[in-house]
Amino acid sequence: MDSLSLQHLPGRRPHLRVAVVTETYPPEINGVAMTLGRMVNALQARDHDIQLIRPRQGPEDAPADMPGLSHHLQRGIPIPRYEGLKMGLPAKASLCRLWTLDRPDIVHVATEGPLGWSALAAAGKLKIPLATDFHTNFHSYSQHYGLGFLRRSILAYLRKFHNKACLTFVPTEGIRRELENHGYHNLAVVSRGVDADLFNPGRRSAELRRQWGVREEEKVLLYVGRLAAEKNLPAVFRACDAVKAAGHAVRLVLVGDGPERASWEARRPEAVFCGTQRGKELAAHYASGDVFVFPSLTETFGNVTLEAMASGLAVVAYDYGAAEWIKQGGNGLKAPLGDEEALMRQVLAAFAMDDPRRTLGSNAFATAEGLAWQHIYDRFEQALVHLVEESRHGLAQNLAATA
Repeated sequence: MDSLSLQHLPGRRPHLRVAVVTETYPPEINGVAMTLGRMVNALQARDHDIQLIRPRQGPEDAPADMPGLSHHLQRGIPIPRYEGLKMGLPAKASLCRLWTLDRPDIVHVATEGPLGWSALAAAGKLKIPLATDFHTNFHSYSQHYGLGFLRRSILAYLRKFHNKACLTFVPTEGIRRELENHGYHNLAVVSRGVDADLFNPGRRSAELRRQWGVREEEKVLLYVGRLAAEKNLPAVFRACDAVKAAGHAVRLVLVGDGPERASWEARRPEAVFCGTQRGKELAAHYASGDVFVFPSLTETFGNVTLEAMASGLAVVAYDYGAAEWIKQGGNGLKAPLGDEEALMRQVLAAFAMDDPRRTLGSNAFATAEGLAWQHIYDRFEQALVHLVEESRHGLAQNLAATA
């Protein structure tokens, strides 16, 4: 399906019944959960009915159904080294029963675990149109957890998984090209937005900077994200060391949590570790920085890049994912993917500026203001409507041919 086939169907908005299958969902904190929660809320606001199918997050997890949203909690098991997250167990029979009694117009699978595979199988058996999301480069993650030897097998599994769908949503044009080169079919770009009302330069807090111990002459080098192997944290600390070696006054601040936090706190006691932040507190942490560095090599998008841009920071990142929105030297700085020396040079270039927030951050905020979630919701909804109508048209043709 090319971009032209996702244009809005004028004059009408059909009512949809959408089954959303995912292994992560708010209040869990990660980019997939955040994005999916927004998409579900947007579909509800547009009067579509949602079946939300996910693993039970804990013993107290018993959300009440509400108009337009019903919850169907499945069994799950903890994901190793991902505290608080669960992987859904196979549930094909359960999903077949549910969708036989309460059939959705379309099934949308957001994650590729056993629960997602069961949804593929159940939707295929019942001939329900199916869409998937490609959110996470699990084949790239594998090398950071001692499973690099499984990379090809994981890539083959993911390709088989997504090629069973009528359509797979990807967040950037770069990811679409990469996956096509790996043999994926039926890809459509539906990007990510940013809440510029929440994340904006006006959240900057002098009090928060005082709590961090930032002196007047210092600039804050900020990292926001999971403190885990796949995020390439050594590059964050090397960037800080390079800035110090160049004679710049810098305070390193890391926002987030994860399995590597304790070891980094022990090794780098001079850095400020803020833990997990949410909502306005998170927005204040972003806006109170000066230069944002994001050296991850495993993202499919990187929501934090847009959030940092919206917060008016000078953003330095590798040139992929959300960095597609960075115009080199205009609203941020970027380096070729995997070229760490180039990334270090860009961080140093940002710190060499008298005021990197004024030089780059003001333009970054202007860019982010134009990336409203509303446009993303429109494109997602239009794609689902198109798939449902294609399916109905195909069914009508088949019935006519057998009449």
